[in-house]
Amino acid sequence: MSLITFDNTGEKKFEAGVDHCVLYPQQNGAYPQGVAWNGITGITESPEGGDAQDFYADNIKYGSLRGAENFNGTIECYTYPDEWKGCDGRADLATGVSFGQQSRKIFGLSYRTLIGSDAMELGAGYILHLIYGCTASPSSKTRSTVNESPEAGTMSYEFKTTPINVSKVANAKATSHIEIDSTKVSAAALAAIEAAIYGTDGTVSYSAASPVGTENPVTEGWYERSGSEGSYVYTLSADTSVDSEKTYYIKSEVGGTNAYLPTPDQLYDLITNA
Repeated sequence: MSLITFDNTGEKKFEAGVDHCVLYPQQNGAYPQGVAWNGITGITESPEGGDAQDFYADNIKYGSLRGAENFNGTIECYTYPDEWKGCDGRADLATGVSFGQQSRKIFGLSYRTLIGSDAMELGAGYILHLIYGCTASPSSKTRSTVNESPEAGTMSYEFKTTPINVSKVANAKATSHIEIDSTKVSAAALAAIEAAIYGTDGTVSYSAASPVGTENPVTEGWYERSGSEGSYVYTLSADTSVDSEKTYYIKSEVGGTNAYLPTPDQLYDLITNA
């Protein structure tokens, strides 16, 4: 045994901020395609339930049971990705035209909160948050006139969750919220998790096209090359007909994976196989 000491340098930690938010609309019970959610100003986590229910016998308190817990929250933002519209009960009437009061899609979220300490400020690490089974409630929006002190309008969306099963941990109950501490998981496990929730880039290459003179480079999505060997730059062509004096290029990408939100069991496999 050793004496407990307090307030040691580097051990005074705290959390702050929120960033790297990703939205995952649910498809057939999975979360296969994540999109960046820029403009997040805050995410409030609001668990509820879990209240104790006491029961009595023999004129004394005989025991206590706690009810099920629910995980709810609020998303605050300046804007949202197009994929959010379905989660907010809207559908497209035509390109650029949407209408409301439709069924609300289930979605998942991931985001980071930063870990700070007395020794490293906000550079100590971060917590990855994975949220499952969310549905958003209708929300009010305030439209204000522009005045001498204009402010960008913010939006706020409350959400509730339905927990999903955790089968690979003995006696575990279903959950809606997982936290991953970058300062405690292994580097290999963290890399595998982030490759899943953020996706990975493929290898991009360009090969010369073989025009026959009738194609439209714009609609074909052909590129033109500039610069010198070792530092070539490829830009989409603006030509609407083939210029016989030019060489056009076709872009191809090999590998790469879409961002997805792993379920707790998939997350368990990613960590144990890393």
